[in-house]
Amino acid sequence: MDHVLEHLREQAAGRERDREDGRTPGQTVLPFVPGPRRSRQAGRGRGGEAPARPAATGRRAGSDGTRGARPPRRTPPAAPPTSRHGSALLRQAQEGLAEARTLDDPLRRYPAAYLSALRAAAAVLAVRARPQPRRGATRNVWDLLAGVAPELGEWAAFFASCSATRAAAEAGIARLVSRRDADDLLRQAEHFVALVAADIPGR
Repeated sequence: MDHVLEHLREQAAGRERDREDGRTPGQTVLPFVPGPRRSRQAGRGRGGEAPARPAATGRRAGSDGTRGARPPRRTPPAAPPTSRHGSALLRQAQEGLAEARTLDDPLRRYPAAYLSALRAAAAVLAVRARPQPRRGATRNVWDLLAGVAPELGEWAAFFASCSATRAAAEAGIARLVSRRDADDLLRQAEHFVALVAADIPGR
């Protein structure tokens, strides 16, 4: 009987100690066992903080830091300026025609009209032709004109056929150069010079 009373007194004393420690009477207190220590994660800096990521710009940078940069527009090449030499030759051709109209002698009118056409052809060559190395025999102006300006090929062939008559007129052979021949050549030369003038802008 005594040991029962002793046991009850021990239980009462234990409950009193529990109230003083803030525990519920009869609650079993487990001992503290520390958990396993975590290892530092790879890729984190000092203090366990992850390195900051660069802020997204919202644009995909190219090699020069820009996105989708449009290439500069190519300016079309400007037309080559009209040759001053060509303009001067054309002007001389027009002045030669004006002089040929004042000449009554077929031996003088014919060469003057031919020379005006020749200067107009040289003006076309001065504007269109490009310097090329000499190969073989030297070609005359009319052959060069037909190669540089095919649309004037018939004119080149016509005036080339008049070369012999022109030489005869300059030599004073009147029987080979009639007034009608001189008048016809002057009209053809006027037409040809007008075509060349329309083809050479900015003169």
